[in-house]
Amino acid sequence: MATFLVTGAGGFVGQALCAELLRRGHALRGAVRGQTNSLQIPVTAVGEIGPDTDWSEALHGVETVIHLAARVHVMKDVAADPLTEFRRVNTAGTEHLARCAAASGVRRLVYASSIKVNGEETRAGKKFTAAEAPAPQDPYGVSKWEAEQALHRVAEETGLEVVIVRPPLVYAPGVKGNFAQMLGVVAKGVPLPLASVHNQRSMVYLGNLVDALIACATQPAAAGQTYLVSDGEDVSTPELLRLLAHGMNVPSRLLPCPPVWLRLAGKLTGKSNQIERLLGSLQVDSDKIRHDLNWVPPYSVQQGLQATAECYKNKSI
Repeated sequence: MATFLVTGAGGFVGQALCAELLRRGHALRGAVRGQTNSLQIPVTAVGEIGPDTDWSEALHGVETVIHLAARVHVMKDVAADPLTEFRRVNTAGTEHLARCAAASGVRRLVYASSIKVNGEETRAGKKFTAAEAPAPQDPYGVSKWEAEQALHRVAEETGLEVVIVRPPLVYAPGVKGNFAQMLGVVAKGVPLPLASVHNQRSMVYLGNLVDALIACATQPAAAGQTYLVSDGEDVSTPELLRLLAHGMNVPSRLLPCPPVWLRLAGKLTGKSNQIERLLGSLQVDSDKIRHDLNWVPPYSVQQGLQATAECYKNKSI
């Protein structure tokens, strides 16, 4: 009989989480959108996540749910009304799962939210904390914040223990999106005008996030809490590029250029958002989870970036 249910079990985080739960001897089941043979655990195909998803089979015998499935943030959303779509999956779908879980006797639900609930960037010397007022800036962040509020309502009404985790950028071997593009640029030795950037960004290695999610699922002190998680070692964009280059054993080619010129170039080319992610800071304070759960990231930034870079290089050879 399954103890854990992992939704989004076939995803980037889900596969790593399921593997680690199995390694630690936990019984579990995965919930996926459609049938898959790639996971070494029992899975239930639940279809699209939303306010009408049938969770009855997936929740049978489950004590703890770790909810990863979501409509994720994308750079170019083709939906006619992105906020409505995000709310349908991330807000209404999450609330519906929580109510079904409570009715099925589930004790705890761990929700993978996003640092986008806090906002898009931090000022110099300032870190996001779970205690400050949320300030989501895009439909994805809004839907995640509304889902958190819905979960708190369900918890008050049913007694379901809810734990919320807000990670920043997650990276590891096999990472996709902008991080993968950055790996490709570094691997090719493309000169980048970023040597004069002095920002600070928090990230979380997949192995660290998985460890934190399991701690939130198993430790009594986590009930009812919201945690921000990170590697605990923030890096600037030039530092990140140098570490990735070192991991691939290739030279890092960074050229000095005033950030104001880069921002102007971003405006002229319509790529201000991409430029700002390279120039701006986003730092999170993970002291709360460290204090409450005695949590220490098992991997350093250097270990995580080394593994990510080496994997990318080996696959591209």
